[in-house]
Amino acid sequence: MERSLELQNTVKEALNALYHHPDDAVRMQADRWLQDFQRTIDAWQVADNLLHDASSNLETLIFCSQTLRSKVQRDIEELPSEAVRALQDSLNILLKRFHKGPLKVRTQISIAVAALAVHVPAEDWRGGGIVSWLQDEMNSHPEYVPGFLELLTVLPEEVFNYKIAARPERRRQFEKELTSQMEVALNILTACMQINELKEQVLEAFASWLRLKHRIPGTVLASHPLVLTALSSLHSEILSEASVNVISELIHYSAAGSSGGAAVNMPLIQVIVPQIMSLKAQLSDSSKDEEDLKAIARLLADMGDSYVELIANGSAESMSIVRALLDVASHPEYDIASMTFNFWHSLQVILTKRDSYISFGNEASAEAERNRRLQAFCPAYESLVSLVSLLVSSRVQYPQDYQDLSLEDLKEFKQTRYGNNQIFGVQISFTSSSNSQSFFIGYMDAVLKIILSSLKHTANLELIVISIAVEHTSSTLTESVMLLAVADVLIDAASVLGGDATLKILYMKLVEGVACCGNEHSNWRLAEAALFCIRAISNYVSVVEAEVMPQVMALLPKLPQQPQLLQTVCLTIGAYSRWLDAASSDPSILASVLGILTSGMGTSEDSAAAAALAFRHICDGGMVAHLELGLRSNTPYRAASEMLNSYNISSMLLYSDCADSYSTVDCRKKLCGYLDGLYNVYRTAVNGDGSLKVSPEDSLHLVEALSMVITELPQDDAKKALEMLCLPVVTPLQDVINQGPEILQKKHARDLTVHIDRFAYIFRFVNHPEAVADAIQRLWPIFKTIFDVRAWDMRTMESVCRACKYAVRTSKRFMGITIGAMLEEIQGLYQQHQQPCFLYLSSEVIKIFGSDPSCASYLHNLIEALFKRTTCILTSIQEFTSRPDVADDCFLLASRCIRYCPQLFIPSSVFPSLVDCAMIGITVQHREASNSILTFLSDIFDLAKSVKGEELLSIRDSVIIPRGARISRVLIASLTGALPSSRLETVTYALLALTRAYRVQALEWAKESVSMIPLMAVAEVEQSRFLQALSDVASGADVNALMGPVEELSDVCRRNRTVQEIVQGALKPHELNTVSVS
Repeated sequence: MERSLELQNTVKEALNALYHHPDDAVRMQADRWLQDFQRTIDAWQVADNLLHDASSNLETLIFCSQTLRSKVQRDIEELPSEAVRALQDSLNILLKRFHKGPLKVRTQISIAVAALAVHVPAEDWRGGGIVSWLQDEMNSHPEYVPGFLELLTVLPEEVFNYKIAARPERRRQFEKELTSQMEVALNILTACMQINELKEQVLEAFASWLRLKHRIPGTVLASHPLVLTALSSLHSEILSEASVNVISELIHYSAAGSSGGAAVNMPLIQVIVPQIMSLKAQLSDSSKDEEDLKAIARLLADMGDSYVELIANGSAESMSIVRALLDVASHPEYDIASMTFNFWHSLQVILTKRDSYISFGNEASAEAERNRRLQAFCPAYESLVSLVSLLVSSRVQYPQDYQDLSLEDLKEFKQTRYGNNQIFGVQISFTSSSNSQSFFIGYMDAVLKIILSSLKHTANLELIVISIAVEHTSSTLTESVMLLAVADVLIDAASVLGGDATLKILYMKLVEGVACCGNEHSNWRLAEAALFCIRAISNYVSVVEAEVMPQVMALLPKLPQQPQLLQTVCLTIGAYSRWLDAASSDPSILASVLGILTSGMGTSEDSAAAAALAFRHICDGGMVAHLELGLRSNTPYRAASEMLNSYNISSMLLYSDCADSYSTVDCRKKLCGYLDGLYNVYRTAVNGDGSLKVSPEDSLHLVEALSMVITELPQDDAKKALEMLCLPVVTPLQDVINQGPEILQKKHARDLTVHIDRFAYIFRFVNHPEAVADAIQRLWPIFKTIFDVRAWDMRTMESVCRACKYAVRTSKRFMGITIGAMLEEIQGLYQQHQQPCFLYLSSEVIKIFGSDPSCASYLHNLIEALFKRTTCILTSIQEFTSRPDVADDCFLLASRCIRYCPQLFIPSSVFPSLVDCAMIGITVQHREASNSILTFLSDIFDLAKSVKGEELLSIRDSVIIPRGARISRVLIASLTGALPSSRLETVTYALLALTRAYRVQALEWAKESVSMIPLMAVAEVEQSRFLQALSDVASGADVNALMGPVEELSDVCRRNRTVQEIVQGALKPHELNTVSVS
């Protein structure tokens, strides 16, 4: 008792220090102490006592209620059964005590009671379950109804709260208990509805129970008093938030498969839809509060999203809903208009996907229905494009204060603005409902990381903006999200209308923008915004479109030479490189385009980056035309020709006597005759002199472009061209080397890698193996010098190894003696400087030469040397943690050895040591390193699948079987908490591969490991379920059948910190070491 009082006083003192002490250090110390205190078993009694103490202030009450809620959720197993019963009684008293507030305290107590209900079975709530107990309490103590109502609200929410450390079976039972008492809960709420001041609270509770999606018949809900009350509230002067929440949940409920779907719930739908549609007129009412307008828009959008399959049939009733959603999309406020974006995407998917028409029988009927629907909805999508264009004019154009943005905001804006089109080359496939698989590309680092973490469809703005708010407070970043969403809607429209029809609408916007430019460069934003939208749909415009695109291209040279506008112009050119290839009908277009891009490279760094990128895509995508030179002195192309002439490009443009002599030839082949002029541009950009403003990073686009052109040359010409391409790169490196080792040693890595990275691009994209092999042989003395002098420098070594990797990949067996020298170099350097890149270069060598008998001696020595040194470094989990890159690349290399040269690797003396090393490192928290180790082990267990693998099984077994029990133990430890739950699938596969390879033996190992876990942590039935599933899958059952039991075992073992520590303490994965196995 005395200790409890002392702790209570200490808690009060710590809270007082936390909230009121002027010294930051004291506040931080108090905060740490309070957090540690919350994890102790004493926290139960102290928090409970202080909550019952009438003298406790608000800060103490809030802290103690949060503590008690957290303890109930996570640490209930700390209490003996009699203490749990006492806790029930205490929480009931507290719920009554705080029935009028403070609200924060009442909410925490309510959540604590709900969490306790998840743990405690129904019979312990007076035999009838928590809801019946609550009904009895409310009948006996009506004065405490507000507190009990809050408990009734949070109860269904706790079904899906995985912070609660309940066993999976108990969680399922709790859900069944609640759904079985749904009628009781709704009766309670109906009775409480009679108390007018509780109306909002009752409706919020009703919305919460609807989320359980229990099968209440639609006919019952259609006439239920709670539903009718919520619907009637829609017509009050001020919309009730709770009513809107209820109607929103009813919409979702009526369409959910778990509640029977729309067909079953049609009576409810027929009640809801007219009531919501009657609100449409209020969207244009200027007197309405903005929050009310958002609520109406939300209901209409929810209706569209949930009933999209019904709407897609194109009936008259459906089209009235579509028109209402167009009204929402026409709202000038982006936050309101964008609520419909997800609907337009979902509708587009249904209209365009062939699978939507399977039920119509034969192909002719399905096609007829598809055409009917598309025709019905085309006007809506045409209107949508026009409406989105209005948003474009106000939201997508450059902000007026662009020049005043902070560096961070400017970076974020440009990354989204210019990093979100297919012209950046690396396609990202989105799952779920995104149609942006070719739209979000490239180097969108900060923005894209945030978007990818949340994105299911870019129109899901609320979710994304919340994610962004965690990382940034930038309003510019929010604008960037809007850009992505608008682009997505345009893609949806193009999917339905066709890219050509969408382009026509957007072209009119461009014409308006160009007209606004005039001589006033400050009016360029409308044109830039229109080009942004045109660029967004580039993948959907036909490559043979001949009506609008020529006019678009003709307008580009007339635009002001404003840097941001020129940047978008260049990116648009790159985006339409395929159209330029297939659809050019004007022999002046290429001259115009090259002039614009060259101008872009000389205007600003941003426009130069866009222009270099466009050059790359023109070479990659292909563009053809036989060009006339500046014969039209009265056209804008004269200036373009003069610009080209300054780089000797005009001299390579071919004049054609025949106006019809166009041919669809690959651009790279076409540009082979233009190498001299292109080389001048490239040399000027790479050397960093002259008028071009291409950064070193962006110059890589030019390197890639010319490399692809050289690929199309004949062998002898390619060798000469490759020498010319390498010359501006090798010269500065040779100059540094000539100054001696001391100067080379002191050079900043950046001064070297800027050149070496260009070699990597050259070797990667010049697809002439012999020419590249000759080049790397000539350049090897330079590379070797850099290796020898800079081996300590990770950044430089990564750059050199990357260049060597691509040289090996392209040259393959033409490498000749150079490959031997390269292997000897990295093998020797790795002994002193354990650079991870030496390992990944070796990995590429193994892939190319692993099966070549003539290289066996080289490769055997390489494997022995690299792995022997690595196993001497990685001797503990701490070493793995401090050097994860070495671990990652080591085991990636080992997996390559298993796949490409198992005959060298498996019999080697380092194989057993590497297996022991892998066992130590499995539980490293670094994701890539851990995955590489697990994949390596899986490849060992699956050895029979590799070439010549079956011949080596006896050697493998002699290594694995003596270690099998320990490997199984570490894998099970990883499943049960040693590794994050996100790695379950990879760990499970490794365990499955082990079990399939060794069957009965492996099952015994697994059983032995699981039996180490105390039954208080994992019950016998839970252990048996997991082992049975493992046995079934090993015998040939569906692999997916194992994941459920694995996830349950994982959840049980991770349900709270105490249990996780008990499990890991029993399995002791980190105590396994590399002691020799006899």
